[in-house]
Amino acid sequence: MKKKLCHLILCCLLFLVLTPSLRLSAASEDTGKQVDVLFLHDTHSHLNSFLTVEDGQDVTLGGFAKIQTLINQAKADNPNALVLDAGDFSMGTLVQTIFHTDAAELRMLGTLGCDVTTLGNHEFDYRSSGLAGALNAAAASQEPVPAMVLCNIDWETMEAEGFTPDQQLLKDAFDAYGMKDYVVLTKGDVKIAVLGVFGKDSLACAPTCVLKFRDISEAAAETVQEIRENEDVDMIVCVSHSGTDADERNSEDEILAKAVPDIDLIISGHTHTSLTQPIRHGNTYIASCGSYGRNLGTLSMSRNSDGRWTINEYELIPITEEIPADSAAQARIDSLMEKVDATYLSQFGYTRDQVLAQNSIEFATSDDLYETHAEHNLGNLLADAFSHAVNNSETSDTHPVDVAIVPSGCVRDTFAAGDITVEDVFNAYSLGIGADGIPGYPLISMYLTGAELKTGAEIDASVSDFMPAARLYLSGCHFSFNPHRLILNKVTDCYLTDGKGSRTEIEDDRLYRIVCDLYSGQMLGAVTDVSYGILSVQPKFADGTPIENIEDAIITSDGREIKAWAAVAEYLDSLEDTDGDGISDVPESYASAQGRKIVEDSRAIGDLIKNPNKFTFIIVGVVLLAAALAVLLIIMIVKLVKKCRHRVQRTHPRV
Repeated sequence: MKKKLCHLILCCLLFLVLTPSLRLSAASEDTGKQVDVLFLHDTHSHLNSFLTVEDGQDVTLGGFAKIQTLINQAKADNPNALVLDAGDFSMGTLVQTIFHTDAAELRMLGTLGCDVTTLGNHEFDYRSSGLAGALNAAAASQEPVPAMVLCNIDWETMEAEGFTPDQQLLKDAFDAYGMKDYVVLTKGDVKIAVLGVFGKDSLACAPTCVLKFRDISEAAAETVQEIRENEDVDMIVCVSHSGTDADERNSEDEILAKAVPDIDLIISGHTHTSLTQPIRHGNTYIASCGSYGRNLGTLSMSRNSDGRWTINEYELIPITEEIPADSAAQARIDSLMEKVDATYLSQFGYTRDQVLAQNSIEFATSDDLYETHAEHNLGNLLADAFSHAVNNSETSDTHPVDVAIVPSGCVRDTFAAGDITVEDVFNAYSLGIGADGIPGYPLISMYLTGAELKTGAEIDASVSDFMPAARLYLSGCHFSFNPHRLILNKVTDCYLTDGKGSRTEIEDDRLYRIVCDLYSGQMLGAVTDVSYGILSVQPKFADGTPIENIEDAIITSDGREIKAWAAVAEYLDSLEDTDGDGISDVPESYASAQGRKIVEDSRAIGDLIKNPNKFTFIIVGVVLLAAALAVLLIIMIVKLVKKCRHRVQRTHPRV
């Protein structure tokens, strides 16, 4: 009897344990509804295939004509495939120079058959007038263009405060284009709602953006609720220009997935991430395919009986030379490039295929500059180019450049071996627009004290790990730092070099002339914010008066702004022709480190505490004060406990 009872209990336990699994299995049964999704993000005007360096190899990647071939093949198998883009479709190649007039990128996304896109931070690079121009041009083209969605613009706050002219300009352009919080698409027997969001870090990376934005999770939750109440959809997708991060606390799209679990799929742009497998939180998947059209993301999902979706297939297809280009798409791209030559490069006396120099050096990649905190030869060359261009131009300021600075966030590509063309140079340093309305960030000139120059080195050493786009590459300034030292006290040596390479000590109170691009000047405030105001510099004119509007520091020569990319082109063209073939050659000096940024990887106690600066004493003081307060609090708690215990003993004496 006891044995039978034990068996009965065991069976009951097994039933209770297995029943949830059986229910889950039943709930996960395929309902027969299925959708294929093709996706891109962060293509950055890379309509053409491009030569670059990956894993030490020169490779030709990307190209919308090749992507068109793959999309055509996918749609031959499934005409109802959904094609999505998650923003930053502009700014990165010469095509961007007609962004504001021709909307080339949006129209080519339309050619690809892209159903929906959203805005990225770089769509604001040409300021409000540039973005408005692109949207109006796209709408006026009467060509197929993707729907545009963005649900977290804070129109209510801006309207309550009164729209500025730039805000009104963008609102009118958004209306003309037909931007919405979300759109509903029907793909076969599947109805899909697609919403868009623009993240916090994206806004921080858009210094010329005049719009206000709400938190993406809050806005997305409200939009999803609106979709649930008003639309009969099978699936909810978000195209997000927010990104993911190795630290989940900073991974905006993962935070979104957890906060708004009704979203089935997030196409995640902004961080240029290539996810070989999707990230999953609950029933929400996050997918990313990398930047510049290097890959076409593809996935297939099926709907379960519980109404949620499962990814069955997921692949990032590399866009390599082996993929044939669609001839019609390539013809459109070639026509756009001819317009670039005629309307933009002709102003500088260049054509896109013009060879400026021949290169035999293995340069670091743009990713190296961003990810690896050390000296890189690509950064050295670009900084040297800035210094050379300004020193050899007729400008109002005849003081020679003391230091030229290049931030990693502005470097978009590297130089492969062989011919370096005008197009290669522009692609390497392509961003922005000047006060003159001509594409390309101009160079600016400002003066900093020696103390502030040292602070700049400390910004690189201490802050750029939290803000990799602010990694600095220098010409004329050398410094050493130990990454293991106390934050804000990592720099152990900092000095200047003269034209002959001789060391010159920095005088704290002296003003030094600094040259960098406009974006770097615009982002000084962001660096101050990241360091909570501890590290800050005040740009000044030569007479020491503060620069209130950084555009007043733009360098002009013969009445024209000196564009950063053109400075690099001029420098390469000026290099010595060492083999006598009539073309400049990149010197061998760039093949090795030049001691401009030395990493002292030491954990020795003496190296960690030597030469403390004022920030060290501030931090130590704060820590000691916090410790003293903690000790005082503990003492007060102990006294209070003793007093309470004494009262209890007096009231209730032991028997």
